[in-house]
Amino acid sequence: MRSYLFAGLAYAALSQAVSADTDSLAKLKLQPNITLSGLSSGAYMAGQYHLAFAGQVDGVAMLAAGPVYCAQNSLGLALEHCFNKATSSPDMVAINSYLKDQQNKGNLAAVSKLQQDKVWIFHGSKDATVYPGLAVALQQQYQQWLAAENIALINDKAFGHTFPTDRTDLGNCDLSESPYLASCDYDAAGELLTFLLGKLNRKSQQVSGKLYTLAQHQLSSAAQTTLAKTGYLYVPTSCAEGQSCRLHVSFHGCKQNAETVGDAYTTGTGLNNYADSNNIVVLYPQTTASSINPFNPNACWDWWGYTSADYATVKGTQLQAVYQLVKAVQSF
Repeated sequence: MRSYLFAGLAYAALSQAVSADTDSLAKLKLQPNITLSGLSSGAYMAGQYHLAFAGQVDGVAMLAAGPVYCAQNSLGLALEHCFNKATSSPDMVAINSYLKDQQNKGNLAAVSKLQQDKVWIFHGSKDATVYPGLAVALQQQYQQWLAAENIALINDKAFGHTFPTDRTDLGNCDLSESPYLASCDYDAAGELLTFLLGKLNRKSQQVSGKLYTLAQHQLSSAAQTTLAKTGYLYVPTSCAEGQSCRLHVSFHGCKQNAETVGDAYTTGTGLNNYADSNNIVVLYPQTTASSINPFNPNACWDWWGYTSADYATVKGTQLQAVYQLVKAVQSF
């Protein structure tokens, strides 16, 4: 069997991964539906994936982002309406009109596919990168598709632009700086997974599974243009041994890809600790930075149109790439 994976000890340096054949994961039994999460550009991407492939998704968690399609295929509008300006709001009428049109054309999932899903929205009130008020716009956007009880909004924490954790070995929680993980005395990983999946077992203090690297360009033809060659997959021991497991996909933010921050995001959010004790496999797809064709120096996910005008639909290159990665992992 072709070798699409390279295994290494979870929490070890990513550069020290040891190669392994896909036979090592031949016993994986993944349930067909997935959940999503993401921070910043990763949150925008998670929302886009949700609307595009809602029939495959049971829930999505978005941290530090605004409404889906906020940028309207324009870097200028992204900078004006979707970052840190409190005086300039996105045009929600135009945004939602576009999304409805794409739903009607079959380029996004039908609204009926969304209605039973769970949506968890988090935004720190001291976020200096993305204006906290955009979280309310995101909540209101989803309220047109989902019942209020299926949407959670947490925006009363004095946190910066970061993925908040209950770890004690990270930076100050009110900062907005790389690697965008902080000690906040708040367990975002546990909160979001509990809302999306229901009651969970206590997280493992030390994980027993492995973090695998994925050959993204081999597993997905669509990944070859703007995704990194390598993605990551956390697999608990129970899942590797054949127990039925769920799949969660988590999107890093800008300047938070593994080529920039190492294993900070793929091992440091707390998601793997809950995955370890709750039969959840976690996929960490990866972008790559580029200075021209496209201009994406911070390795952001495409939420403003740097790949194509179809970036937020099922035709979008990156959405197709991640969809193909999900299908590949589910078929190991």
